[in-house]
Amino acid sequence: MGVPEKLAERMSMAERHEYLHTRFSRRTMIRGGAVTLGAVAGGAFVPGGTAQAAVPAQRTPSAADQVDGALVAPFGRHLAWGNDPRTEITVSWQVPVAVKKPFIRIGAHPWDLSRKIEAEVRTLYTPAGVGASGDHTQYYLHAKLTHLRPGRTYYYGVGHQGFDPAERHLAGTLGTFTTAPAHKAPFTFTAFGDEGVGYHGLANNALILGQNPAFHLHAGDIAYGDPSGAGKTTDTGFDSRTWDQFLYQTESVAKQVPWMPAYGNHDMEAWYSPNGYGGEEARWTLPDNGPDKKNLPGVYSFVYGNTAVISLDANDISFEIPANLGISGGTQTKWLETQLKKYRAAKDVDFIVIFFHHCAYCTSTAHASEGGVRQEWVPLFEKYTVDLVINGHNHQYERTDVIKGDKVTKKLPIGGTAYPETEGVVYVTAGAAGRSLYAFSAPDSYEGHENETDSVASFINTKDGKVNETVAWSRVRYLNYSFLRVDVTPAPRGHQTTLRVSGIAETGNRIDHFTVSRRAK
Repeated sequence: MGVPEKLAERMSMAERHEYLHTRFSRRTMIRGGAVTLGAVAGGAFVPGGTAQAAVPAQRTPSAADQVDGALVAPFGRHLAWGNDPRTEITVSWQVPVAVKKPFIRIGAHPWDLSRKIEAEVRTLYTPAGVGASGDHTQYYLHAKLTHLRPGRTYYYGVGHQGFDPAERHLAGTLGTFTTAPAHKAPFTFTAFGDEGVGYHGLANNALILGQNPAFHLHAGDIAYGDPSGAGKTTDTGFDSRTWDQFLYQTESVAKQVPWMPAYGNHDMEAWYSPNGYGGEEARWTLPDNGPDKKNLPGVYSFVYGNTAVISLDANDISFEIPANLGISGGTQTKWLETQLKKYRAAKDVDFIVIFFHHCAYCTSTAHASEGGVRQEWVPLFEKYTVDLVINGHNHQYERTDVIKGDKVTKKLPIGGTAYPETEGVVYVTAGAAGRSLYAFSAPDSYEGHENETDSVASFINTKDGKVNETVAWSRVRYLNYSFLRVDVTPAPRGHQTTLRVSGIAETGNRIDHFTVSRRAK
């Protein structure tokens, strides 16, 4: 329910709000199953929308919604880089009820949080009758910090009227973050996909925190508020409260490690906006340097040290789950090539890491490989010698040999080294963060339990449906919970710089490791 597309194109946001306000009462909106996204004290928040114009209506908290701020504790803190990780970061959090005058305090020491910055509030209202959700309003707060100093650790506290983290008895609520260094230096990052809410996600998060990563990549399917994952308003089982649990679960890591998501099929929550991302835009503030913030808010890039990272939205090119197929009109792929060309020419960038949800190469019996990715993006990965591609979607760990032109150019055993400048690209499916596991058609083969199989039966999702294929590129398979650790080691110009990639099981055991090496600029 919203403003008709043709009418919306001629209306301002204020006019759209008035249209909705006069046409639909709260009762008729609930009966019709609409979910509305609005704004409160932090200023208006307008979601990205699509060509069909997602039009939010406001739901301003009543006096009954306001409680004594001293009784309200923030939760679900999560960080995200801005466009430049050396100087920009956003701190986001949640409160269970509406609060007055939310803010963040920041300083170089925990005892010096004199700097106070107003926070933006984004409300997300889900009426009863939408999936399994009750009548539920979520309050997400965001403070974008800029002009920070590179390589510096900052202390911060989030609060509101009645709850001030600068007060001594609230010192335990403080968090920290460290900006990216100004120059190349060794660092570690972690990655996985498909976490959801549960014990296995908690276990992986605890291990990830122990890796001391500079940032964490989440390759789609974040909380599973929509367990159906078709990206339609007819999806069953949707529960917006799942996000409250997820943000509680991940806070131990995300309050101090920037948590950088790409959006998967379970992240298209169609009740909030035609593109499905209205809810995500309430919860996250991500870099805004992508090609199409209106339709693809989860597409962006950033550079940390000598490594460029690109987040893509494979829902735009997915034949398997076509709810958003073609939503960018090709602009995402054009932007991708522009970014790849720019980063390959950049004098300070050695490695390019790309992450997104649907798999380019995987032999899972559930989703296997996405033909749209192979058709649209794989040729660009090969043209610009991308160093590492990380996917989720399939709930298991799988790693390929070195691939070029859909063929194995070099077998990459556990402990081996790939040279993308001359050989091809390595793909890792790291979708075993926490949700229930899938299956392989071939035996597991991982560090300490190798079972080489050079012929594996699988399939690829194409525009004409599933097409069977027999592949030779499936080198490592591990059917249990796990995540990726990547150690980046710069080198002087002309010497070999490396990415050391390790698959780490929920048990803490290493299940895979390999190296990607290229000549430093």
